[in-house]
Amino acid sequence: MNEILEILSENARASNAEIAALLGRPEEEVARVIKELEDSGVIRRYLAMIDWEKAGDGYVYAVIELKVALQRKTGYDAVAERIARFSEVQSVRLISGDHDLSVTVRGKSMKDVAYFVAEKIASLEGVESTCTHFILKSYKEHGVTLTDKPKPKRLVVTA
Repeated sequence: MNEILEILSENARASNAEIAALLGRPEEEVARVIKELEDSGVIRRYLAMIDWEKAGDGYVYAVIELKVALQRKTGYDAVAERIARFSEVQSVRLISGDHDLSVTVRGKSMKDVAYFVAEKIASLEGVESTCTHFILKSYKEHGVTLTDKPKPKRLVVTA
């Protein structure tokens, strides 16, 4: 099962036949295991990783660190679940250190992100403070290197 998950995490478009060939297993077995993983919620979604900057429709990303008042019975879950419902939110994580939650958001401009943080996040009950870090450049996402170095141009050698 983990072998199948590793292959799909590297290439979500890998077909059952390709996975079966890589693992030396029958295609029907691979299809059954993948279906079970989807049905049980282990596989939540298949994603395409897009370089929005290259696509000409760049977004602004920010990581917001939050200090949250611990809620009786629900801990940090109630605040985290409310934050996760916003369409601007890409991820919400409970973290260790000086802050409690790390929230990654996406907006069309720095102003949009700042407004979102001020109006929707900081005003939530239970949020004590925020610290926003704008992402200036991404070098690697989900294990994929995003920086394209130009290929060296070799001169033709003539005799």
